[in-house]
Amino acid sequence: MTVTDSATDTAPVRPGTRPPRAGRSNGQWKVDGTEPLNANETWKQEEGGLGVRERIEQVYSREGFASIPPQDLSGRFRWWGLYTQRRPGIDGGRTAQLDDTELSDEYFMLRVRLDGGAISLAQLRVLADISHEFARGTADISDRQNIQYHWIRVEDVPEIWRRLEAVGLQTTEACGDTPRVILGSPLAGVADDEIIDPTPVIDEILDRYVGDPELANLPRKFKSAITGHPSLDVVHEINDISLVGVVHPELGAGYDLWVGGGLSTSPRLAERVGVFVRPEEAAEVWHGVIRIFRDYGYRRLRNKARLKFLLAEWGPEKFRQVLQDEYLGRELPDGPPPAPASGPGDHVGVHLQKDGRRYIGAAPTVGRISGDVLTGLADLMEHVGSDRLRLTPHQKLVVLDVPGRLVRGAVTRLDRLGLSTAPSPFRRHTMACTGIEFCKLAIVETKATAARTIAALEQRLADVTEQLDTPISLNVNGCPNSCARIQVADIGLKGQLVTIDGEQVPGFQVHLGGGLASVDRDEAGLGRTVRGLKVTADDLPDYVERVVRTFLDQRETGESFSSWTRRADEGALL
Repeated sequence: MTVTDSATDTAPVRPGTRPPRAGRSNGQWKVDGTEPLNANETWKQEEGGLGVRERIEQVYSREGFASIPPQDLSGRFRWWGLYTQRRPGIDGGRTAQLDDTELSDEYFMLRVRLDGGAISLAQLRVLADISHEFARGTADISDRQNIQYHWIRVEDVPEIWRRLEAVGLQTTEACGDTPRVILGSPLAGVADDEIIDPTPVIDEILDRYVGDPELANLPRKFKSAITGHPSLDVVHEINDISLVGVVHPELGAGYDLWVGGGLSTSPRLAERVGVFVRPEEAAEVWHGVIRIFRDYGYRRLRNKARLKFLLAEWGPEKFRQVLQDEYLGRELPDGPPPAPASGPGDHVGVHLQKDGRRYIGAAPTVGRISGDVLTGLADLMEHVGSDRLRLTPHQKLVVLDVPGRLVRGAVTRLDRLGLSTAPSPFRRHTMACTGIEFCKLAIVETKATAARTIAALEQRLADVTEQLDTPISLNVNGCPNSCARIQVADIGLKGQLVTIDGEQVPGFQVHLGGGLASVDRDEAGLGRTVRGLKVTADDLPDYVERVVRTFLDQRETGESFSSWTRRADEGALL
């Protein structure tokens, strides 16, 4: 591969070259050359992940799981949305003791990328049929607007691809060191208060760049988010790049550029670059940012290979200069920041569209749905004449284009599917990752634990629900990697084993008081941990009830949970 895209690049960087550099190499292609510095970079350079599709179709699907060599199985398959799932019966204490082959079952998680969370009625029918026929009825809504299946056999993958692609869906680069799914506002094109519709930008990026071999060998994953809605509904602070709708006083509606966000074990919130991006140049700017990551991102150590580490070294000023000088060949104008969020970004409830019809946001329990629910949704949409469903970055879903006269019946049918349009605060604001049920990195179970906790809190705190006038988010994660965004939750739970009376049991380390600017600008930040504050999975409802009641007793007028946790004595948080 030759790496040169910029109008101002003077010479390509070629594989195998390494210019001299003082100090230790970080594996930055434009600084150190492209000679691989670890095994992962070696196999990616020898053959990237996109080429494995032909082998899946022509060899592995015909000869079965045993025919798949390790490098394809644990590496290249990810470029097509495929991870082996966890072998049943392996407890969390063995997660760090076993290698990938010992943890892996002969079935796959398959991730369908749904950029902008957009699904048509025909696509929804196909997604439901795949769940029934190939995934044992499983389907989860992830917090990145994807649908995830489990129990997928390699023998069935080509047929699944055929069905998805027949209706315009794909799994291309749904995982791997690639440009992952683009988060987009679920209300794109329909909201009366929308600043700008991001759909054209998302579509242009998809058409031009997803599946491009020149962008298929990044240092690590690259997460994008684009919204034009004033609720700031795509968690823009924790993506590698976000384009957020703003109105420039002279240039009109466009986007504010944010870069370098990400959580996991080294959380960092994104920063504004300070430029205004015109709608017609947004895809080009996205392309410039991802090429900076490709060319300057750290590749020597995978745990330092996200864009956030480069931004921490450079700062937004240098990042802007490199983007303009080396990748765009021109300066971008200064721009304003987005206004504070206008309201909740999960879009739950019944709301008016700009065309007079309604959109209905509904909450499954921590994103867990099924093939039956997908089929029921499709039947409901057909009944009300809707052809558009959107998933949200909060594990919710939104049915668009519902005539006003049919809203009541649609709400009733959603409730029968287990999709509440008026959920309790605990159901609405709780998220959970996949957990030990299927994930090879997990230490504890999450989905069922979260569901039990929600049910218990709905009963135990029924007497104070009306007092909860500010949301308290509860995010449950099965390991330290923060797929459920634990550091930016009011109560974030990091899965680990907890020792009780000399015995290890599933439990969580507790993070308190995290938040995002898209929820409350004054309270954006990473949660605090209290020394020794851990809770078992069984005791989780007791703990949450206790800390919520303490908050309600001690809060000042109008004070949020996050603010209270920052000033409360540690004893009140135990």
